[in-house]
Order: sequence, then structure tokens, then C-alpha cells
Amino acid sequence: MKVLLCSTPATGHLNPLLAIAHMLIADGHEVMVLSGSAFRDRIVAAGARFMALPGAADFDGRDLRAVVPELAEIAPGPDWLRVAMERVFVDRIPDQARGLRAALRAFPASLVIGDDMFFGALPLLLGPRAERPAIVLCGTSILHCARPDRAPAFLGLPPAETPEQEAAYGRIAEAYEAAVDRPVGLSLAAKLAELGRAAPPWPLFDAVVRLADTYLQLTVPSFEYPFPLPPTVRFIGALPIVPGQAALPPWAGDLDGARKVVLVTQGTVANHDFGLLVGPALRALADEPDILTVVTGGGRGLDAIPGPIPANARLSPYLPFEWLLPRVDAMVTNGGYGSVNQALSHGIPLVAAGLTEDKADVNARIAWSGAGIDLAANDPTPEAIRKAVRTVLDAPGHRREARRLAAEFAAYDAKAEILRLLSSHGGRARSAA
Repeated sequence: MKVLLCSTPATGHLNPLLAIAHMLIADGHEVMVLSGSAFRDRIVAAGARFMALPGAADFDGRDLRAVVPELAEIAPGPDWLRVAMERVFVDRIPDQARGLRAALRAFPASLVIGDDMFFGALPLLLGPRAERPAIVLCGTSILHCARPDRAPAFLGLPPAETPEQEAAYGRIAEAYEAAVDRPVGLSLAAKLAELGRAAPPWPLFDAVVRLADTYLQLTVPSFEYPFPLPPTVRFIGALPIVPGQAALPPWAGDLDGARKVVLVTQGTVANHDFGLLVGPALRALADEPDILTVVTGGGRGLDAIPGPIPANARLSPYLPFEWLLPRVDAMVTNGGYGSVNQALSHGIPLVAAGLTEDKADVNARIAWSGAGIDLAANDPTPEAIRKAVRTVLDAPGHRREARRLAAEFAAYDAKAEILRLLSSHGGRARSAA
């Protein structure tokens, strides 16, 4: 069967789709990936065919500040979210949609699988069902559909527990709608009108969840808030880590069990300034004799890490997570959704600090689930990090909850779920020309 994968050109969006490509190719299916030229080599190395997105859709999302320089001047919050949503995503819908139609003409797939922010799928989803193949979207971030307590997404608000808290969330929602949802909705309507489509009746993030034929959430129910969900949503746990993506570091033998291993990562997007989390974490743990601190740079050069580098630290631009995670005792993270779920699937307790992109909401779920500590800051102090790391290492509560989640992850078979999609959605191919 032909399967077309469509990815926003950013590592955190592409990685899950490459994991899906890996399992589909191993099962004998033909796969094409539509994404950015910057990721051509990784896609081809996975065994898939590659097609580049056209025009403005072909950007390199590993550095959003280079894509939209004004983001560097805006503090985390509603204004940052609005500019990012409009400039990085909504403005590129016409070119994404054009690329998707061209890919389907060249590669008439029976099934399209995209990441949740590949909004170029919306024109097809809003058109006649008979004129397109099945479209499945993958939740590479928190489940961002409307909540009954009215809390907006991306602000890190846990479920309301009292009528007073719900009323407060309502007031926040009104301000958020004026600052983010309404202007983004107007931009979305204008771009869709260019393509002959009316805007959906829901806000953008709600729409992609509701309009997809199936919406795969890449986590377990206990890492999502217990609200009613649209019938399109299906939890599938964590996708298998694609092996061999990075070589073992020369210091691999140092992870011999003599010391507790703390992994520190700023992910692959918000890693423009290692002084926000990596640097403070290295200083925080430098004098802890029972800790070995392991840092992955997410592909950035290690010379960007502020020094000096402590003797108990080991650094690498990339690390093979399939080898590393079983050896990790705790993780300090800025809240990248993929790495957080991979860590939880291994029962690793977390210390989180990050407020940009979706990170406030990811980190709020870490705290709400009990599997870690949310420092609720973008640039935590070394002392705050040290205290939190000692807590998740030395007290049993967070590790117990992380292991509870790991047991839930183990009950899911993501590969089997993906392959079931082929039989449930894999009808005849349509070119959507």
C-alpha cells in the first residue's frame, strides 16, 4: 500500500512520522514523506521516498528564530503564540496544500498521515470526503481540543477544581481569544478563502482534532486531562524509537551504574540559548558526587554550552535514546513532548522548565500526573534545579508515578495500532487533484 507522510519541517514533528515510516516500510508498504529540504537525508536514509514542500512551506524549523526573527524579541506568552501561529504555520497553508496535492498526484496514496500542525491538510479535510484519501493526524503535542473548564491551550493551566477557578479560567479565555484565537482565526479564514474553502466552525487546534478521520495521540490517557474527547481521538502510547540514529558516545562506558544518571535536554527547538536550562543544570549538579550529568545538545554545537563544564558531566550533540533511556534515573527537560513521553515510557521521573511553544502545557501535565516537578520557569536557577533533581531522585513519589505511567505505556502497541489503520482506512487511492 502507498502511504504519504506529511511533516511540518521541524525535528519534533518529523521524528514521530519517521518512526511510523520505519514500521510501515518494514511491513512492506511504500512510503513517501513530504517535508522540508533540510530533512531530505534523514528521510531517504529511513528508506522512504522524499518530496520537498514548495515555496514558503520549505523552511527549517530547527531554528524558529531564523524563520521568524521577530520571535526573538517577544517574551513567552500570548503575543509570542499568536506571531508563531500566524507566521510559522498559518501563512504557509497555501504552499503546504499545494505540495500535498502535488504529492498525491505523483504518489496516489491510500492513506495520508500528517503531524497535528501540518495545517495544509485542512483544505482537503474541509472538502468533499469522496475526493480525497483517508487522512490521519498525529498528536505530536498535547491534546489541544477545547476543554469544558474553558482553559486555553498553551498556558499551562491544570484542570479547574472549583467553580471559582473555572470562572477565572473563563476570564483568561476571553482575554486569550482576543489576543490569540480571534486574530489567528481571521488569518486562517483568509488563507483558506484563497483556496476556496470556508473556515471550520471550531478554533484551529480544535478543528484538526475533529476533522481528521482518525487523530492519534502519541501518549497514554493518564498523561492527558480526563475531559470528554472527540470520537476521532485514539491513544496509542509512545512510538518505538528508531534505532541507530546516533552513535554511542566515546564515554558510554562511564554509565556503569556507579552513579545516578541525570539526562539534561533542551530539545531541538528551544535550544538557541543553552544558558536557559543546560548551563544552570550543569552548575546545579556539579557538586553532587553521586550524579553523572549527561547532556544532549539536540544537534547544536556543544561549544554553545556555557562553561566551565563540570567533571561529572558528559556531553554529546546527539545520543541514541534506545541505548540511553534504560540507563537514566531522572531527566531535566524543557518539555519537548516526544522526549517527555519516551522518558515516561521508561519510568523516568522528570524535572521540567520551559514556557515557549507547547512546553508550559506539557510541563503542567508532568506535575499533574505526579511523574515530576514543573519549575514553571523558562530560566530556572541552579538551586531550584538541584533541589528538584534531588527530590525526584531521593523521594519515592515521583518515581512511583513515572513507573505507573510506564506500565500504562507498556499496555499499548503503537505499531499494531498503526498497522490496523491501514486496514480500516486503506481504501482505494485518490489523487485529490
